[in-house]
Amino acid sequence: MADELLDLAIATAGGRELWRTVSRLRVDISIGGPIWALKGWPPGRTFDQVITVDPGREHIVFSPFTRPDRQMVFDAAADRVTMQTLDGEPVETLAPARAGFRGMLRDSAWDAPHLGYFLGYACWNYFTTPFLFSHPGIRTREIEPWYEAGQTWRRLRVRFPAEIATHSPDQVFYFDALGVQRRMDYVVEINGSTLVGHYTGRYRSFDGLLVATRRRVFRRNPDNSVNLNLPSITLDIHDVEPVRSGTEEAQP
Repeated sequence: MADELLDLAIATAGGRELWRTVSRLRVDISIGGPIWALKGWPPGRTFDQVITVDPGREHIVFSPFTRPDRQMVFDAAADRVTMQTLDGEPVETLAPARAGFRGMLRDSAWDAPHLGYFLGYACWNYFTTPFLFSHPGIRTREIEPWYEAGQTWRRLRVRFPAEIATHSPDQVFYFDALGVQRRMDYVVEINGSTLVGHYTGRYRSFDGLLVATRRRVFRRNPDNSVNLNLPSITLDIHDVEPVRSGTEEAQP
């Protein structure tokens, strides 16, 4: 059953064959929400940037990042975040990055490298799902369905291996009857182990890839219900450009 649901989700998102041709994704995105003021950034701040996603390894670049003359490079294999000038000169590095959150609480402020780590792994996961679930180290299992807003959603429990930086090892993904992802649940371990219900919608096709252009992140209750009145994080995707293999030199 897990394989059948996963196959449906991947086919709906564009299919494995199409995904294999993608060498990277360029995503024009705005990230906002009240959480950033709690993390030490100006109230009402929106992060507008272009992110470049490498689907073959957990590597992502945000440009510009937090200021117009900086970009951020996140590399999970090295467990490193690097703040750079726009021409690639290193300015500041956080490594090992995950360990840099030890002792931090939910209301602890994040500087640019800590913010970069969170947004880096999060966005890489978001834009490679559900294709990511075919990774040989990931285990999936379909669990009981969920009823919400008059709909029945099938659910896939996903167990991530340690080599993939993500919110938490165990997460649950919700799909409608067509195989479109509608929600995901996880625990943000690096932010006080906050329970999260994350909703995806307003899907558009970009050169064959079906991508959610609206994401809203809410606090989740222990009973799995979600208060949808105020999102803590908003992500609005304006454009996605899949770059095909062989059409451009690989990013370093």
